[in-house]
Amino acid sequence: MTAPSDNQSLFPRSSGVLLHPTCLPGPDGIGDLGESAYRFVDWLEKCGQSLWQILPLGPTSFGDSPYQTLSAFAGNPLLISLDRLVREGWLLADDLAGRPRFDEQRVDFGAVITWKTEMLDRAWSVFMEQASRAHRAEFEGWCAQQPWLDDFGLFMALKEDNDGQPWTQWPADLVERKPEVLAEAAGRLDKRVAAHRFRQWLFFHQWMELKGFAMARGIRLVGDIPIFVAHDSADVWARSELFQLDKKGLPTGVAGVPPDYFSKTGQLWGNPLYDWDRLKSEDYRWWVDRVKACLETVDLVRIDHFRGFEAYWEVPADEKTAVNGEWVPGPGADFFSVLHRELGGKLPVIAEDLGVITPAVELLRDTFDLPGMKVLQFAWSGPDNVFLPHEHVRNCVVYSGTHDNDPTIGWWNHLADSATKELVAEYTGCATDEPQWSLIRLGMMSTAHTFIATMQDVLGLGREARMNLPGEGTGNWNWRMSTDAFLDPAGDRLARLTWLYRRRSDQAVSHREDPDPPEEGKIA
Repeated sequence: MTAPSDNQSLFPRSSGVLLHPTCLPGPDGIGDLGESAYRFVDWLEKCGQSLWQILPLGPTSFGDSPYQTLSAFAGNPLLISLDRLVREGWLLADDLAGRPRFDEQRVDFGAVITWKTEMLDRAWSVFMEQASRAHRAEFEGWCAQQPWLDDFGLFMALKEDNDGQPWTQWPADLVERKPEVLAEAAGRLDKRVAAHRFRQWLFFHQWMELKGFAMARGIRLVGDIPIFVAHDSADVWARSELFQLDKKGLPTGVAGVPPDYFSKTGQLWGNPLYDWDRLKSEDYRWWVDRVKACLETVDLVRIDHFRGFEAYWEVPADEKTAVNGEWVPGPGADFFSVLHRELGGKLPVIAEDLGVITPAVELLRDTFDLPGMKVLQFAWSGPDNVFLPHEHVRNCVVYSGTHDNDPTIGWWNHLADSATKELVAEYTGCATDEPQWSLIRLGMMSTAHTFIATMQDVLGLGREARMNLPGEGTGNWNWRMSTDAFLDPAGDRLARLTWLYRRRSDQAVSHREDPDPPEEGKIA
């Protein structure tokens, strides 16, 4: 095949903000797809942004990580807006009268799960009792178009029936998926299976409404696909033959990365590894379906740990750290050739190419014209650092930081040494009083086609607003922004820089066609 030679139509010069929906303000203890999500889209438009980047949207489990979900295809029911369910008729306003008082700065996942599960079950009861024939037909029609949904619904119902235990601890006949046993369970648990299908219908209905709202305002959504999936997931239970497992369903080797910037002992993720030979024999159908499903919900997608397609770090399943692993070849260009063919054109994919990157990884990325990532917090080892703006190429996406980084002020105050601070000052030619805006300005002025700032950096927040600390199993993913953030004057500043460095979608090639610049203190 011939790889695409230009992706300018997919990646025009633009900028955006990284903020996971769980971080939005809202009344139910967690950000959701309600009023604040729509307000955030309006805020992005007013600030001249054209991209909203999110983390994976799947249903989270132990540890609350969006990178370790119960399904690679399902949505997270915790993101369903209860207020919109009232508007849609599946709840009454009185149902929400007993809302608990939630922490407005952090997500207490335990309390949120209890509250939202109660309300979603109540909505299901209302649907069962009162739904019109048209609504029932709409629900069943949607379900029939989701090939993953029956396995997911049964998996979730069985998980409830087995006290939340991982699927490898269920009765052996269920672990082995004996057809007659699955049929009996599906009949016995049919109402719970249907309840989980209903939650997915609600989630995707609300998400697609939000996506349409964003599209109408010129905001494209950037999704995220983790290369690996959680072992305790509907995917591994239902398609165990696609993974390297023993006869009991346990991984024979697990995924991770060797020692790196984040950890001296590496990162031991624990995900099962793919049987790439089996996937290839099926023309990578499961993976193609996964990417297509994601691209129905977003416009572009970042593939996390892209380098794992060239070679992945395999760690024996009984190891306690990721130190004693080895690089094993991945599917490489063969997989992306199939994906390119199946998607019928250029790949709307951003390659997360951080970490141990080799010439072979770069060749795979460049063969398919995929933009890689440049993280400005990693740029300060010297003037030859490829993350510095003068080393950037057009086909890349620049970030001030990511969900795995300290917000820039936290990085500056706690991690950056004196040599780094001196180099930042020398590079920018001025004192660094506001390090987050120094990095945002450098990213905006880069020749790279795309720049993404974290919302924490736009708001000038510090370590208290960190989203994830790699290697720590608890205390992550729970930051929430305040409602006041929408009124913060930082939005004016972001809008001005976006105009100045010609990243607004309405800035034509000709300077004569430029829109009027936004004034500081007045968002255009």
